[in-house]
Amino acid sequence: DLVIELPFCFSVRSAYYFARGAIQLLARTGVVTHVAFGSESGNLDTLKPLSRIITTEPLGFQQHLKHYLGQGLSYPVARACALEQYLHGQINNLKDIMASPNNILALEYLRVIDENSLSLVPLTVTRDDSGYHSTVLNPVASASAIRHALENRQKLDSIASSLPAGSLAILKEEIEQGRAPVTYDALSPLILANLRTSSPEKLRNIYEVSEGLEYRIIQSAQMCGAINELTHSIKSKRYSLTRVNRILLYSLCDLAKDQIEVFDKCGPLYLHILGFSSKGRKILQMIQNKSKIAVFNRGKDVKAVMNGKSNIMQQMLKLDIKATDLYTLLYPTPGQRKGCQDFTTSPVVYV
Repeated sequence: DLVIELPFCFSVRSAYYFARGAIQLLARTGVVTHVAFGSESGNLDTLKPLSRIITTEPLGFQQHLKHYLGQGLSYPVARACALEQYLHGQINNLKDIMASPNNILALEYLRVIDENSLSLVPLTVTRDDSGYHSTVLNPVASASAIRHALENRQKLDSIASSLPAGSLAILKEEIEQGRAPVTYDALSPLILANLRTSSPEKLRNIYEVSEGLEYRIIQSAQMCGAINELTHSIKSKRYSLTRVNRILLYSLCDLAKDQIEVFDKCGPLYLHILGFSSKGRKILQMIQNKSKIAVFNRGKDVKAVMNGKSNIMQQMLKLDIKATDLYTLLYPTPGQRKGCQDFTTSPVVYV
């Protein structure tokens, strides 16, 4: 009934910071009492104890985690191994639980609620049928499968049974208007151009770039011609493909380490409304009555902040606008690629 945008500086980061931004944003509305999220496990009695260990980091767990990180494993893999060692088989299928993306995000939602002593009640919905990365078009298909079908120019009829009628109608309209499909491969020229014109000094300031990774990135950008080739060239035991992809987006949008430090201290500062129903309009009124958080309901609200005095909110919003401006460049039809669409696009209103 009410669709809210999570600011770019949280939405493109690792599971913990994504969850932290989302939960903080919901808590700041002043009206949210429950948080529902999908998980492959579907069992809070299993997920909550794991989340508590991750949150409190008991000594034994810390020691195992330090050991696996010392072996050069990425943090998610090291954490999963540390949990397995620490729990000694107390939880069935722990390896599968920690290898499932929605379970990992669910653990982070629970962790953030715990860390901030929030009164939000967590609920989880079991994710059935297709796995997160599955490219098979089942009746309940993953987003990956639907994207894969679109990228391979399969007809809409082939995915019709995997989408609600409303979603299918929107997708059809976006394709007809030349705003879809947007593919990850289309980012290749933007990302490669950015990296080939960057210096090691500039990349060193980008969030999550460390341990001399800037030199590896620049060297790979000169040798590769497509983003998939580039990410595999940069990938290492410590830097997973997912993390490399995130870093490339940070670089493209100039997300700096010092900015992130400030944003993490203050959390999300505004609600950017993307759409609402008649019920959502009432919820929005409740938020405006109960919360002091800024609400952007129209393009002119966004424009007013950007034309105002420079502050943290403006810097956070500036990244959202930059991300939108770059995203629209990926539209198939040139006539749809105009900039500043955050200033001109109104929320979707539906019955």
